[in-house]
Amino acid sequence: MNDNDEKPVTIITGRVWRKKGSKPEGVHIMLVAPDDDSAVRSALEALAKEGYAEAELDQIGDMQGEPDDEPHISAYQGALEGEVSIVTFNEPL
Repeated sequence: MNDNDEKPVTIITGRVWRKKGSKPEGVHIMLVAPDDDSAVRSALEALAKEGYAEAELDQIGDMQGEPDDEPHISAYQGALEGEVSIVTFNEPL
């Protein structure tokens, strides 16, 4: 891969908590990073900046194209523009 190639959007999945012991929320974090370690570090920094007290990250991988539905489409676009995009949702019981 040369410097002119676009890096893929990385997605990290897991759970987050606003306060320790509170109800968890599911999370999908999308960003562009040079490697997995940098992606995880950037994701955790972004979550802390947004006020999350705890995070449990389960999986990391490269997206295979643009998602089909909102809010993931907007998060994907944000990641392509250099943002760390965070999508939260109710964690199924």
